[in-house]
Amino acid sequence: MKRLLILGGTGDAAELAAKASVIEQIEVITSLAGRTRNPQVPTGIVRFGGFGGEAGLAAYLREAKIDLLIDATHPFAAQISWNAATAAASCNIPYLMFIRPAWQRLPGDEWIEVDSVETAASVLPKFAKRVFLTIGRQQLAPFASLDNIWFLMRLIDPPAPNALVPSGMILCDRGPFALDNERRLLIEYQIDTLVSKNSGGDATYAKIIAARELGLKVVMVKRPPTPPAEKVSNVESAMQWLINQVC
Repeated sequence: MKRLLILGGTGDAAELAAKASVIEQIEVITSLAGRTRNPQVPTGIVRFGGFGGEAGLAAYLREAKIDLLIDATHPFAAQISWNAATAAASCNIPYLMFIRPAWQRLPGDEWIEVDSVETAASVLPKFAKRVFLTIGRQQLAPFASLDNIWFLMRLIDPPAPNALVPSGMILCDRGPFALDNERRLLIEYQIDTLVSKNSGGDATYAKIIAARELGLKVVMVKRPPTPPAEKVSNVESAMQWLINQVC
């Protein structure tokens, strides 16, 4: 029996945990950071909370006798990915990075690609008046000083009571989102600009389609660099990697 640790928090990670649990030679443990109040709890053993950096993760890998490590965190959870790659190497544990493909610009898309959330906030005053902000509750502060812009902020959980929040309206909801829903929001709230991280996947891509159809600008935050590691982009490939490890 080999012990697999999945660094989770995404729908992909939950699907992988469910399928990996069927392999008789593998015991699955999924780690969730605990930032979402009501997370979707995956199949198998679940661990909540951080590790305390690369050293803490390496210590856990040794103490819990982890044999295999898969990083299936959000594409923008950059620090945990670098910690995972370093910790796995220091413990000599096979490591795989599961990262879904980024969205690609298509004909009709009016994207303004930026390197950070802070840069996204800095470019908005040049053209935006009403913005659909879909970057999560932890990075609202850079937009809070933009007094001449109204924001529709969609979040899974509401921000902390003392958080800096832009002027506008908060909408708490969890994907996946249908195209009709996204189109309706953009029209109803007279949105002229969408701000999004390039998360990839299908669950939230409908907003990109709706913006394309309506001819809206999209400020797209590019993904951070990933560590050098073996990478797959779908559950089937991750499962094949697992099977190769236990056979």
